[in-house]
Amino acid sequence: MSANPPVPPVIVVGIGADGWAGLAAVARDAVAAAEVVLGSRRQLELLGGGASDADLVEWPSPLLPALAGLFERFAGRRVCALASGDPMFYGLGATLCRVLGPARIEVHPHPSSVSLACARLRWPVPEVTVLSAVGRPLDRLRGWVAPGRRILVLTPDAAGPARVAEVLAELGYRASELTVLEQLGGPGERVRGGHAGDWDLPPGDPLAVVAVHCVADPGTVGRSRVPGLPDEVFEHDGQLTKREIRAVTLASLAPLPGQLLWDVGAGSGSIGIEWLRAEDAAAAVAVERDPVRAERIGRNAAALGVPALRVVVGAAPEALAGLDAPDTVFVGGGVTAPGVLDTCWSALRPGGRLVANAVTVEAEALLATWYRRLGGSLTRLQVQRAAPIGGFTGWRPALPVTQWVAGKAAPRLP
Repeated sequence: MSANPPVPPVIVVGIGADGWAGLAAVARDAVAAAEVVLGSRRQLELLGGGASDADLVEWPSPLLPALAGLFERFAGRRVCALASGDPMFYGLGATLCRVLGPARIEVHPHPSSVSLACARLRWPVPEVTVLSAVGRPLDRLRGWVAPGRRILVLTPDAAGPARVAEVLAELGYRASELTVLEQLGGPGERVRGGHAGDWDLPPGDPLAVVAVHCVADPGTVGRSRVPGLPDEVFEHDGQLTKREIRAVTLASLAPLPGQLLWDVGAGSGSIGIEWLRAEDAAAAVAVERDPVRAERIGRNAAALGVPALRVVVGAAPEALAGLDAPDTVFVGGGVTAPGVLDTCWSALRPGGRLVANAVTVEAEALLATWYRRLGGSLTRLQVQRAAPIGGFTGWRPALPVTQWVAGKAAPRLP
């Protein structure tokens, strides 16, 4: 019996606003050799007659749920999928890697809108922060605005530039310079600019990049992404891990790319929020039993630029059932609740870390028991702040915090 013939890879070709003329020879050859070419209507029209022998198929909507079945439909045929610009930059290539697997695709990129925008602006690419608001909340911008920072925002529609200006003005960056670059690389390329505080340009082409040079207004204080934001930037009812303790706690949690944090008894959400601000490629779930506080966590997350924080309403440990296993756990509220530490420790991935803070004698005693059982480190943190005492200044101590940090051993290699 003969072996099955090899499955031809899906060829992913990046195409810009310059269409067929802007494709490299290898990309043109891939399109010309295809039996099926998939793309949006605009992308297919940009090909002109370059795929005259292929079946031209528009992407279905919604796209993601239909992808697997779409490629099964064309199994065994030479398929070319068109993507905007660089397919691996917030694009179709990354999506197909997840759906089909990296071995099933071959990618021919076009210069991305980011490269083209930086070329027009003479901005060094490594010095630019890039954010996509296409299918993602624009609130992410709030976490990156800082004096002097250069940001490129990929907007989803013609109203995007005005919304970017609104966010900047709200944050106290009305003087920031905005440049809208439309149809980059194509015959309809257009560049327009203005300032966030008096933005009055009418909506233009939806295919645009908004370049922001952040300029703080007088009196605006920039927010660092280093953990330890001022307490007053959080909306809270007193259930807040205070700034100094929060900074030490985040250092103990040690955010890393791709890791998932459980913030159990999240209160105002400050730990989960600062975790995500410290590591943009991490994920976090805030678990809070009080629905009012849970809503407040969502508002804090959006206001501080990490709308991806997932909020789960419910009491631990019951509310932890069904959540993805965490790489790191922080228990700030409910340490003494029956089963909370046991459940968190059991769910923790091997090699993971658990951090728990206690302010009561009962909670401290429980952490001491766990410390004797599992080891790790047990630390008492004390913060004192200067405050007036009559006509003089004295130290007012905050409640001491006991912190237990323990790592869960990873299995040894054979």
